Amino acid sequence: MQTNQPISIRRLLSRFFLLLAVSLAGCAPSGKFDFAEHDRVALIGNALAERMQYHGFLETYLQASYPEKELVFRNLGFTGDQAAHRPRAHENYGDADEHLSRVKANVIFAFFGYNESFDDTPEKFGQQVREWIDSTRLKKYDGVNVPRIVLFSPIAHENLESPDLPSGEENNRRLEAYTEAMAAAAAEKQVVFVNLFEGTKRLYEESKAPLTLNGIHLNEKGNQEVARLITVELAGAEPGIRQAQFDKLRKAVLNKNGRWFNRYRATDGNDVWGGRSELHGNFETLQRELVMLDSMTANRDKRIWAVARGEKGVQVVSDEEEPFWGVWESWAVDTTIDDSNVPEPVKVVSNFKGEVVYLSGEAAIDKMHLAPGLEINLFASEEQFPEIANPVTVKRDTKGRIWVASWETYPKREPLKEMKDRLVILADSDRDGVADKSTTFARVHNPTGFEFWNNGVIVVSAPNILFLKDTDGDDKADERIVLLGGIDAADTHHSANNLFYGPDGFIYYQRGVFMLSNVETPWRKNYEARKPGLYRFNPRTYQFDFVVENSPNAHGISFDKWGYQFITDGTSGRASQVYLDPETHGSAGPDDFKTRQLFQQTVRPVPGNQVLSSTHFPPEYENNFLIYNVIGFLGIKRYQLTYDNGVVQGKEIGDLIYSDDPNFRPTSGVIGADGALYISDWQNPLIGHMQHNIRDPKRDHEHGRIYRITATGRPLSEPVAIAGEPVEKLLDLLQHPVNEVRHQVQIELSGRDREEVISKAKEWVKQFDASDEAGAHAMLEVLWLHQRQNKTNPELLGKLLGSPVEHARIAAQRVEWFRKYQEKEMAAHSQAGLAAGADTTERTSPAEGAAHAHAAGDTAVGAKTVDLSGESQAVLSIATIPERMLFDTKEVIVKAGQPVKLTLKNPDFMPHNLVVVSPGAADEVAQLAIDMGGKGFEKQFVPQSSKVLHATRLVNNNEEQTLEFKAPSKPGDYPFLCTFPGHGTMMRGIIKVIN
Repeated sequence: MQTNQPISIRRLLSRFFLLLAVSLAGCAPSGKFDFAEHDRVALIGNALAERMQYHGFLETYLQASYPEKELVFRNLGFTGDQAAHRPRAHENYGDADEHLSRVKANVIFAFFGYNESFDDTPEKFGQQVREWIDSTRLKKYDGVNVPRIVLFSPIAHENLESPDLPSGEENNRRLEAYTEAMAAAAAEKQVVFVNLFEGTKRLYEESKAPLTLNGIHLNEKGNQEVARLITVELAGAEPGIRQAQFDKLRKAVLNKNGRWFNRYRATDGNDVWGGRSELHGNFETLQRELVMLDSMTANRDKRIWAVARGEKGVQVVSDEEEPFWGVWESWAVDTTIDDSNVPEPVKVVSNFKGEVVYLSGEAAIDKMHLAPGLEINLFASEEQFPEIANPVTVKRDTKGRIWVASWETYPKREPLKEMKDRLVILADSDRDGVADKSTTFARVHNPTGFEFWNNGVIVVSAPNILFLKDTDGDDKADERIVLLGGIDAADTHHSANNLFYGPDGFIYYQRGVFMLSNVETPWRKNYEARKPGLYRFNPRTYQFDFVVENSPNAHGISFDKWGYQFITDGTSGRASQVYLDPETHGSAGPDDFKTRQLFQQTVRPVPGNQVLSSTHFPPEYENNFLIYNVIGFLGIKRYQLTYDNGVVQGKEIGDLIYSDDPNFRPTSGVIGADGALYISDWQNPLIGHMQHNIRDPKRDHEHGRIYRITATGRPLSEPVAIAGEPVEKLLDLLQHPVNEVRHQVQIELSGRDREEVISKAKEWVKQFDASDEAGAHAMLEVLWLHQRQNKTNPELLGKLLGSPVEHARIAAQRVEWFRKYQEKEMAAHSQAGLAAGADTTERTSPAEGAAHAHAAGDTAVGAKTVDLSGESQAVLSIATIPERMLFDTKEVIVKAGQPVKLTLKNPDFMPHNLVVVSPGAADEVAQLAIDMGGKGFEKQFVPQSSKVLHATRLVNNNEEQTLEFKAPSKPGDYPFLCTFPGHGTMMRGIIKVIN
């Protein structure tokens, strides 16, 4: 919104409205918001609102404050939501007004501003809030009353002082402005306003422990503190309630929240509201289930009120029946509450006309056909371990045990039934090739993929990705964090799947169509995407990206020993290589990764793929690409991979295994500690969503097997100790020939002390030479180790970029791309143009600022200008600004022919040089430096060009170098820049030569 008022006056008006809004919030006696009996409170907004239900503190405090008012709370929060833009995957899901009407809201708690703040247009946001208030006041969602509104500002960004995360300084600049805009809107419209921005800033200062996961999303302690802050603002004080009763009340709240979440955020929404709801009676079936969940939720409201009043004899599901995190998404059937009023589910009659016959796990082997020289045995089945029914994926941990993601409730949980999905650990204690112990690590709804990281497990439970950890060594998760939200659950068999800890430290996953992901990060505006394909997120830095499109039902991810990446599409069976486009010219842009067909597929559908690596199998099996197929051809196909200048092609060479059992559904595989191939068998007569009703009674929920394939007559591999081993031994194992061993080593190191790992790795890698294949690969593993620890090693990168080993050189180019990507992310969070004493009122966003500065030939906008033209010798120092990718000087004025003594000082952690070039030559010289590739390190990234006038070497952290030269005789603007690849667009200035 444009205004002609002076900036300072606008600022003062915003602060006046902020104070006015605060005073309005306290206009009632004791500063309270007046809750009425039976008020129905709806929380709307972004992840701040959504995540409050996972810990339940806000409702618990307010129910305890008003035990006689029988308040109803419904959380309608959605990660990624904005005041004026709240997208959903399916139109028939309903808009905000429909859901507010459904819950009969007469009080609305609105949490907006974080996602909008990245636009850096607070006036526009303030107008959007005003328009939303006006629109809301035209509604009567409960049929009687105009809803009362409470506006909550965004929380402040907490500086966790982590090298992996932005400090929040730039985010907080914007968030403060958006808080003021919201306050002004609240004051104008006489709406209660709660300033969480200032409140959380104070909480961060007072707290000894972090209150957020990543600076922007509250952890459990943070949610409790913010809930307490809100309660004091609205109710005037904290409730006087004993801790035991508070804990019991919170359990009751969480139990209700779980039922409500499964209703409002119903998974597999494409069959509930989308196009497939019209198939096989799905709409009637699943809409009835929503009604059932509404009834179950309302029943739990009554229990909350009873506990809040302190009524005796009220029971909540016990800890023994629930996961460690209380009763959120409780898996047990709740026998402590009367759900007799819940409607019956729709009875579904199967449309599958064939006879269903299940063979035992052992008998099914007789139906299998293996490649010559291979044999198979049953490792585990539902007969001994019923908890492994419907195994969707298998993996191996650093202790050599096989883990299974069991999806027994596929495609999602039914109301009033036990939720049996889980992660299961299978141990073979006597190493006879048969599992003898099963342990449930955690119950997880819809576990479509998981991966190990940082001494724990990252697992999909759409719409969230969780981090689970066992902290006491009993092989049961006792820590649970919602690591990432907003990945969507609109179609569970298209959900995020096949998680893989990539060489770059990102967790890769694929997902299909019908989905709308909307992910919030500390780095940039929420990422909203409908595109199916390959995604990645970094659990260390919380960065999130789309990589390449892969439609329609993307499943399957693998890497070979050199980091070549492969993906498959489930529906078509298409296999592709994911590669870095060599024509990107170092841009580190969002479209730099491409796909090319790996081979002409002959089967489909494909739930997964794998690169086989095992010293147990014959040599001809090494580096085979495996395709797992589950319809028609029920088995695993082999492909031989060939490589040519980074282009990988596959040739079909036969079947590893196939079965005549129509229920055999091989979904995934992993090489075990003994070198055998362990494969999961979904074992189901019905497969897929479209062909049958979601609740078809012939969908099996009881069978599931893990088979073990070995090579006849060949010795098994000796298990390698990884878990708990010293760093030095783990580094040596990076030379192991088996991919899975090295992968597990990298996983183990992800949970170790970063400084110890990196310092020892730097010493260890010195023994290798990039000119031979074995040495180059060991060096590449260490370079990947740096990436996974979010560290750079320019010297090592340079050696591999210049390696004669083609595969190493290509892998290093991908590492170089990621380094530039990280630099761009950090640069976007620098305060470009904010020198001390500068006018900081009116500023562009970091991205806009960088683009404007680049176009002007002066990235260091607002940095100092030094006029030395009156001196006999121009003596000056130019320093880098740490973590900003900027010089502290934007302009130096000297006379033609004047002696110059210029010292480059580098307090930054990255190496930088300073290169003086001819007028107008900055872009050209920067590109020449990029084109030098790995050989640039030898030349300090100073290209051979007549337009390079003077240059320092690459100056490392806390080092300096002095240049002495005469200023050019011809007046003009002579740019200086850092020519290290990726730096030159930001790190620029001008030497202005005058007469």
